[in-house]
Amino acid sequence: MESNQTRCYRCVGDIRKMIKYGKTKSGSQRYICRACGKTRVENYLYLAYKGDINQNIIQLTKEGLGVRSTARILKISTTTLLKRIVFIARNISKPIISKGKTYEGDELCTYIRHKKNYIWLVYALEKNSKTVVSFNVGKRTNKTPSRVLDTLKLSEAKKIFTDRLKNYRYLISEEMHSIKRFGTNHIERKNLTLRTHLKRLNRPTICFSESLVIFTAVLKIYFWI
Repeated sequence: MESNQTRCYRCVGDIRKMIKYGKTKSGSQRYICRACGKTRVENYLYLAYKGDINQNIIQLTKEGLGVRSTARILKISTTTLLKRIVFIARNISKPIISKGKTYEGDELCTYIRHKKNYIWLVYALEKNSKTVVSFNVGKRTNKTPSRVLDTLKLSEAKKIFTDRLKNYRYLISEEMHSIKRFGTNHIERKNLTLRTHLKRLNRPTICFSESLVIFTAVLKIYFWI
């Protein structure tokens, strides 16, 4: 028996209709496409199937809500939410960096899983547009900021302003590096904005990330969407 109310989303056109194909454990009617064999339920009760769920996740994540708060508001499971956050972040591309620009670099300290496990966020923004062009998360060693600075060097940066952290002196040439008063005003203000918007970066706080993967994914969503 054909259903006039359902149509296969994989196939094109209204001719290929779906037929009834039993019921789910909850009693919902299932359908199968006669052309491609794709099955579906006419009305999904689980809200994670809604088309705008990813956009809502992005919006609430950028507003600083935690995983449990977002899952509770959207009425989806935390496991599904974590998978969606990682999926969204994987499809985000880095911004295109123009050559010959001036940048500011700085670092933030936070925790992963427990407060004894320190982790550092190092990132750089373009001085005029205030756009975050690159970031990296790791221990407070030369390896963590070097990945950010290598991106700036490839873009033939005109000048890179940083604070007096000694690591930068070994990673940036004297011609390109600059340490002066008010040189990092924009990124210092960005640090305050980050700590205000994202609970996992507040200080002092009991809200910190349990996973480095999720922490990185949230930063990509916040910086580049």
